[in-house]
Amino acid sequence: MARINSRLFLLSVIVLGASISLCAQTDKTAPSSHVKVVPPPVGLEGAASGRVKTLPAPGFTPQNLPFAIDNPRNAPERSVRIISEGEMTREDRDLLANAESTIRERAGVQNFEFNGAGWTLHQLVCPALPKHLFVRFTRDDGTRQMSMFSAAIPRDGNGRVHIIPVVRKGYSLFSPAPIGPLTVAAFNRIRAEEAAGASADWLGTGLCYAALAGANPQIGELPADVKNDITEIMLPTLTITTDGGAIIRFADIAAAPHPMQWSMTFDPGGKLLKAARSPAYVEHFGKAPANN
Repeated sequence: MARINSRLFLLSVIVLGASISLCAQTDKTAPSSHVKVVPPPVGLEGAASGRVKTLPAPGFTPQNLPFAIDNPRNAPERSVRIISEGEMTREDRDLLANAESTIRERAGVQNFEFNGAGWTLHQLVCPALPKHLFVRFTRDDGTRQMSMFSAAIPRDGNGRVHIIPVVRKGYSLFSPAPIGPLTVAAFNRIRAEEAAGASADWLGTGLCYAALAGANPQIGELPADVKNDITEIMLPTLTITTDGGAIIRFADIAAAPHPMQWSMTFDPGGKLLKAARSPAYVEHFGKAPANN
């Protein structure tokens, strides 16, 4: 009886979570009619873990939302492609070459010793933010002295080159990059230069933030030996609050079998207020008891 009651409780939690969010459907053509407007959560960490109870508000959606909700031309991205320098287009390589001196100067300000040997680069392809070229630089000699930073280069010249420190000689700068104020501030400047407004793909935006902060984010099914243990709370969700703000949540399966859950809170104007990353919520139900 105790096991049955426990399962009923878990099922009620899953149903509650599904009733307050917009779920990113596996079928990209599925309608986004599951939008629910909820009061702003008491705290990001509590909402992400399911400890904060949110009740559906009256059936209306605030206007001028920071992200697109129902735009069939803007299908959500499922991952950020990470390609080598050799796979970059000639145009992107030229753009990177023109920005190299600025990148070197600003990386030097962060004490990255960018003039030294051993650096490799990869492009982060983020369709949700098309007006910038994103590149990640890494120096890894196989020890704990790895260094990494991301760079954002405006494609049309209307903006500046942004440097996002991730880790320097094995240590985070000031605070971990995924939640650091430097990352949040740089991302807001990039978004302002994009001027995407309500046309922005919410999931693609969240994935791009995670990539700039050092992750290789991927949305999809987990391996067969663990995917049956993942509850509905693992689905990417966009929660719209009554004040017009937005909360993006998704689980990055790239670190399977231990996915990481990302959560990002935006104000009504689309400004990122804070971000969080923690182990994704995984519930092990176990095998059902045999019938006697």
